[in-house]
Amino acid sequence: MSDGKIRQIAFYGKGGIGKSTTSQNTLASMAEKGQRILIVGCDPKADSTRLILHCKAQTTVLHLAAERGAVEDIELEEVVITGFRDIRCVESGGPEPGVGCAGRGIITAINFLEENGAYQDVDFVSYDVLGDVVCGGFAMPIREGKAQEIYIVTSGEMMAMFAANNIARGVLKYAHTGGVRLGGLICNSRQTDREDELISTLAARLNTHMIHFVPRDNIVQHAELRRMTVNEYAPDSKQANEYRTLADKIINNTNLTVPTPIEMDELEDLLIEFGILESEENAAKMISQADAAKKLEDVQGEALEAVKKGNVEIVSGSEKK
Repeated sequence: MSDGKIRQIAFYGKGGIGKSTTSQNTLASMAEKGQRILIVGCDPKADSTRLILHCKAQTTVLHLAAERGAVEDIELEEVVITGFRDIRCVESGGPEPGVGCAGRGIITAINFLEENGAYQDVDFVSYDVLGDVVCGGFAMPIREGKAQEIYIVTSGEMMAMFAANNIARGVLKYAHTGGVRLGGLICNSRQTDREDELISTLAARLNTHMIHFVPRDNIVQHAELRRMTVNEYAPDSKQANEYRTLADKIINNTNLTVPTPIEMDELEDLLIEFGILESEENAAKMISQADAAKKLEDVQGEALEAVKKGNVEIVSGSEKK
């Protein structure tokens, strides 16, 4: 079993929000500061550790268990690989797409790791969970009280905020039984209007805080193409320092809360307030204006076509048949 002093954290967020990239860059910075890290990838794609190990995907617990016949036939050293800054990495894996339960792989992997001493001599265990799924096996780090601190990666985009609110609802469900808490929102900027202020406001509504605003920088993509974190690829860059700041904030974070997810209407009102979403009245007005413009365009088109066919003669601005 895990040492009670270990801090177990999990990164959740909408699929494609940059969750795995943000988590790996942050964890590399935490390791630079002397923290001993174990990453447990909980995505069947097994891409939660690629920047740390400099590889496409490592051998997963489920894949090796399928080859051997049982998880008991695996040695810990076969699936726990040490990467950049001595970060230990393991991927739970999953079945072929459309076959079996991928969430079950997470349960199998975490139980195997705990029973075989993988959680010894680490300060942080980090779970990187598929998309914004907060039910079934994918909620296992929350449901079973494994992850005590949840960090939601989001942005000023509408769907990313919807996902953040939904994840907060999942955290609330298990907050009183498993002791899980929300550690904060990480804004992985998409350079939308008033993004910093918007996510800070959303965080306040969810009874948490925006723990850090990560600005957008192409150096992140340059590092990813080389399967590296920014901390390794460009350690002196401004972006590397942003991840170091986020790492410090997580290490020293004591603002762990029970979230207060909001209703969809309230979230939509917030988006309208910040100009992300049109109100129903404005939307209806825009549709009406668009319809009128389309009708005018159609009438003008018909008139022009009639002139071309010789059915209408234009004389001093008036029409004569």
